[in-house]
Order: sequence, then structure tokens, then C-alpha cells
Amino acid sequence: MIFNYIQELPFLPAALIVLCIVCICIFEFINGFHDTANAVATVIYTHALKPLQAVAWSGLMNFLGVVLGGVGVAMSIVKLLPLNDLLEQSLHVNIAIVLAICFSAILWNLGTWYVGIPCSSSHTLIGAILGAGLGFAFMYPSHGVNWSKAQDIGAALLFSPAFGFTFAIMFMFILKKILKMKSLFQSPQPGDTPPKGIRAILITTCTLVSFFHGSNDGQKGVGLMMVVLMAFLPAHYALNEHFDPQKAITSLQNIETVLVAAAPGNILEKELDKNILIIRELKVDISKNYNSTEKTKKFQIRKRIESLSKSINKYVDDPEIFKNSHSRRVLKHEVAVLADYTDFAPIWVVLMIAVCLGLGTMVGWKRIVVTIGEKIGKTHLTYAEGATAELIAASTIGLSTFFHLPVSTTHVLSSGIAGSMVASGGVKNLQKKTMVNIALAWILTLPVCVLMGFLLFLLFNAIA
Repeated sequence: MIFNYIQELPFLPAALIVLCIVCICIFEFINGFHDTANAVATVIYTHALKPLQAVAWSGLMNFLGVVLGGVGVAMSIVKLLPLNDLLEQSLHVNIAIVLAICFSAILWNLGTWYVGIPCSSSHTLIGAILGAGLGFAFMYPSHGVNWSKAQDIGAALLFSPAFGFTFAIMFMFILKKILKMKSLFQSPQPGDTPPKGIRAILITTCTLVSFFHGSNDGQKGVGLMMVVLMAFLPAHYALNEHFDPQKAITSLQNIETVLVAAAPGNILEKELDKNILIIRELKVDISKNYNSTEKTKKFQIRKRIESLSKSINKYVDDPEIFKNSHSRRVLKHEVAVLADYTDFAPIWVVLMIAVCLGLGTMVGWKRIVVTIGEKIGKTHLTYAEGATAELIAASTIGLSTFFHLPVSTTHVLSSGIAGSMVASGGVKNLQKKTMVNIALAWILTLPVCVLMGFLLFLLFNAIA
């Protein structure tokens, strides 16, 4: 447990690390009531569930989503920052960058929640990370930000709302053609509850959105926590605590055997030979340095494993490179074994973030729910519109989690509701003021959070 290691530090650094952990928990708590309001808005406004039932159920599903969602998105967050460069700096610099990220994300999320504007916690966090990374690069010559990873994440954040809007329109048109139940496309009257079948669908879609929100957004908190652990205590958290040096060396030997057999005359002979050299150096590195107390040694092993795995994954499925299917299976298996040592999060981290997100879901949700349910369209949300928006949102977020990409639950679901309402009554069915506010939040969040992250890093770094 981290607090055992923190106790070994002087008081001030230990207190600052605890502050960083508390800030991450606060961010995830705010994320809960800020973003999850999107998941419960439809079931509340269609009277499928009472408000307290909806938020309690959503909170539980968010908790389970974090616990069962893996760590793919978390590792995408980790890889945004130049951890290798951060390890060369003092503890105070690392604390400054984490606090800059957390404070920027918390301030913007609270501000937009207070005025009731659905705003993306994903945009907020990514913008804060980019800003703090740029501030770090400004003060200390380094790469600052992993721009290739930032481009992948940026594309996911940019296109997911368009995906939600477009497919919600298409799905609504299909529903109208197939289903002839007029009650599906009418706003529920006060006091009315949906028919059992419709209610089951609405509760199911709410469950899916909540679960996938946890599996995607919860992992962002996990990723941020892993940045703290690897930057502050790399000797303990750079590699999985279950790392087995001998097993890792055996996996590397099996990979080397396949590459050595395939290299002669191969169209990728030079790259295969390069990877063989990396493997041989890595085996020696693990044998000599795994038990080293020097803070960078384990992290260097981690970086080499990641680099090797990334290189092999680029060509492992190409039958022209490996004509023997057995060789491909061996490579995939051994790379997966190595990935377990680098792509991980301690169970206490996952549970801590899951609890914060789940509890946050049950607090402060009403402001955003009112915007989602009443202010996007000029008419009350219908059963079909609610189910369509949530089904599209759940599908989009689930796919994004599968591909290890963070996306915005807020913008995907808001755009889904807007799309379903356009399908019902055209663009005139949308409330212009609300859509302008949501669009402005979408446009401003990234640059504002980048600027805040940049300035707050310079401030905290100067104070430290």
C-alpha cells in the first residue's frame, strides 16, 4: 500500500503526495455528479425510474464499470505525459504538474456544473494534462507531451459527438419505420410511467451508459493516479508488483527464438534484428537491475518492454512477415504476458476511484439533468428519444473503451439527444440557446484547460 512507502518520506513531500491523491479523488467525485447526470436524465424524464432510484443504480453501475473495465484507457492517459523526463526532476516538480492538472480540471468542471452546462470531463482532463505538459516543456527542455498519443485521443474526442448525433438520427428514423406504437414517440404525461417493455429498455440503456461511463471515465482517474505512483514511487509502481523476472526473461527468450528464425531474408529483417538486440539487452537489464533501488532502473525496464511490444504489434499479424501461424500465436501470447507487467493498476487504486465516482454519481446531479431533459429540445423527451440517445451513447463509449480511447460521455449523449430530437421534429425542435452554450463549452473547454494547466504548473513550480 502506498501509505507504507509515504511514511518513509520527510513530512512535507509526504503531505504533498497525499494532497495529490486527495485531489485526484475529488476530481473523480466531481466527474461522478457532473457526467453521470447524462446517464440518468432519460430515465428520470421518461418516468422510468424515480430520481433517487436512478442515481443510486447509476452509481452502482459506475462503480462496477471502473472495477471491471480494465486499464486500457488508463494507460492512454499515462502515456500522454513524459514520465521518463519527470523521473529526472525533483519530487516538487512532479507534484507541481499533478496539482496543476487536478486543479485545472476541478475548477472548470465545477464552474460548468454550477451554471448547468453539460461539459466534458474528458476534454477537461486532457486539456489540463496537455497544458501542464507544455508548462513542463517550457521550464525544462524535454518532449513535454506525447503528441502522437494526443492526436489519437483528440480524434476520438472530436468525432465521437458527430458519431452520436448522426447515428441517433438514423436510428430514430429506423424506429419510426419499424415500430408503429405511437406511445413510443410521445412525451410522457405527468405521473405516467412507461409500459413495462419500454421501461425495461430505458433502464437497460441507462445501465449500459452508466457502466460504460465507469469503464471509460473512471479509468481516467486510475490513469492519473498511476502517473502519481510511477512519478513519485517508480521503484514500487513502475512494474506490476507480480512481475516475475524469470518468467519475463523466458517470454523474451521465446520472442527472440521466433524473431531469429524469421529474420534472414525477411522484408523486415533490419527491424527484426533491431528487436532481437533490444531483447538481449533487456534480458541483461532485468537480471542486473530489477532489484536496484535506483528510481529510474525499473522504469527503464518498463519503457523498453513497452517499446518492444509496440514494435512487434505493428507487424505480428502480417502473414508476409510470419508465414507460420504458430509463430504469430507465440508472439501474441508472450507480448500479452509482458503487457501485464506494464499495463496495470493496483486493486486499491481501482477501488478508490470506483468509490469516488460511484459516490459522486449520487450527489449534485440535478443541474445537468434539467439541462439534458428540458433544455436541449423544445418538447419533453419522449421514450424513443431517450432510449435512442442512451443506446447510441453506450455503444460509442463501449467501443472507445475497447480501443483504449477516452471519449466524452457528456458530448456523446448530448449529441445523441439532439440527434434524436432533430429526427423527431427537425432542427427547429432544438433550443438554440442551450445548443449554443453546449457548443461553446465544447469549443472552449480544451483551450481554457490547456491555458489553466500551463499557468498553474508555472505557479506551483515557482512556489515549490
